[in-house]
Amino acid sequence: MAEPLLQIKDLQTHFFTSEGVVRAVNGVSYDVQPGETLGLVGESGSGKSVSALSLMRLIPNPPGKIVGGEVIFDGESLMDVDDKRMREIRGNDIAMVFQEPMTSLNPVLTIGRQLTEALELHLMLKRRAAETRAVELLHLVGIPGAEDRLHDYPHQFSGGMRQRVMIAMALSCDPKLLLADEPTTALDVTIQAQVLEVMARLSRELGTAVIVITHNLGVVARYADRVNVMYAGRIVESGPATEIYHNPRHAYTLGLLESVPRLDARTGRLIPIEGVPPDLTNLPVGCSFEPRCRFATDICREERPDLTEVLPGHKMACWHPDEVGEEVRKQVLSATAEG
Repeated sequence: MAEPLLQIKDLQTHFFTSEGVVRAVNGVSYDVQPGETLGLVGESGSGKSVSALSLMRLIPNPPGKIVGGEVIFDGESLMDVDDKRMREIRGNDIAMVFQEPMTSLNPVLTIGRQLTEALELHLMLKRRAAETRAVELLHLVGIPGAEDRLHDYPHQFSGGMRQRVMIAMALSCDPKLLLADEPTTALDVTIQAQVLEVMARLSRELGTAVIVITHNLGVVARYADRVNVMYAGRIVESGPATEIYHNPRHAYTLGLLESVPRLDARTGRLIPIEGVPPDLTNLPVGCSFEPRCRFATDICREERPDLTEVLPGHKMACWHPDEVGEEVRKQVLSATAEG
């Protein structure tokens, strides 16, 4: 296998508040290969966005601080480089599509100026060449009348078109890695599909590695090669997307999948995950998911499970993977009988 483009090792990001230390990212490790699409999923507050902002070194300090771990990108440690070098990497080698397209663009600058700024800064293009490239980018993401739209302001674009502009900005310098943080937030389902298809097509054509951060499991099922499931600041299950969907081995992953409507299931009821995520200032000694887990036993309350490989490339942090697997088998047999 090729050398990973991105290696994250035991990343820890904490927020120091008056209520205590919030362990938003609490020992996360994973790799991303060149050209790969990785899905990062979990409930709100699980640490997905903070982990992405951490590798970009965009955590606001105070109150946030990266307190441990390594981020190695293309052979270079991002935790060791100075601010000047980090600014060169952001937008050039690593780009990010931020979560909210309605507020991510500067309302007082034209779309054209916001696109050309990065081109002039990172690629050293002259104004006319940067504008030509900006038009090409808008065509690339499907904005009609791109030449005229360069002179428009963000309020003259719909939510879906603003998100396309954000993607164009992120891809303007041909980055090696694209971070897409909830790229379909606040968009209707038709526009969601269009935006995701644009990202998938550009990834294939440009060979860009993509990390898609979302709680929409349908997005991950369709577009991701691998999936990391996060809970309470840690990865609790990781593996190929097809394996995670068809053979989950962590109770939390199973709970997420059971909460999604299925066309092949005749029952009208969804099975919610009971309870709420834990207080990140006061995490339990054992498994963080134990209070909400139907399979929990005494060991779950006493010891935290490590992320362990159960199948080639498939890792989970659970004391009862066999019980979860048996539950999945029962559901498959039940669905087959109903069909």
